Amino acid sequence: MPFVRGNRMRGLVIAATALSVVGLSACGSVSVPNPFGGGKGAKVRTSGDNAAAIGVNGYLWRATLDTLAFMPLASADPYGGVIVTDWYTNPEKPDERFKCTVYILDSRLRADGLNVAVFKQLRDASGNWVDQPTAGQTETDIENSILTRARQLRLSNIKG
Repeated sequence: MPFVRGNRMRGLVIAATALSVVGLSACGSVSVPNPFGGGKGAKVRTSGDNAAAIGVNGYLWRATLDTLAFMPLASADPYGGVIVTDWYTNPEKPDERFKCTVYILDSRLRADGLNVAVFKQLRDASGNWVDQPTAGQTETDIENSILTRARQLRLSNIKG
């Protein structure tokens, strides 16, 4: 059995070395595919200290977080450009709640580089939440609000 154990250890050493080489070769610049289509993948740049740059437009990202700040945040992925809020209930209407998902589709500040999905639920008589359609203008209004805030952030950055 000692001979078999030696072969296993040699295999583990080779696997660990190969994994180390793959890990080191990952340093540098990589292209992350855009899961929503529409153009090339986002370019993620890494420096020597492995700090990665954001993969989407920074103004749209910050504006989205500012605009939806009143809603609890469920997840935010700056590399994929997805922000998902948790359910928000207005204290004045406790039987109605909303949830938003924002997709930032481009690294440029453009109106078509943003997509907002709004979900609405109402509580029925038995206390269960039931999906309801949102007003058609709701998503457009949120998109316009985010774009306006992004333009304000960009202008404030240009002025100094």
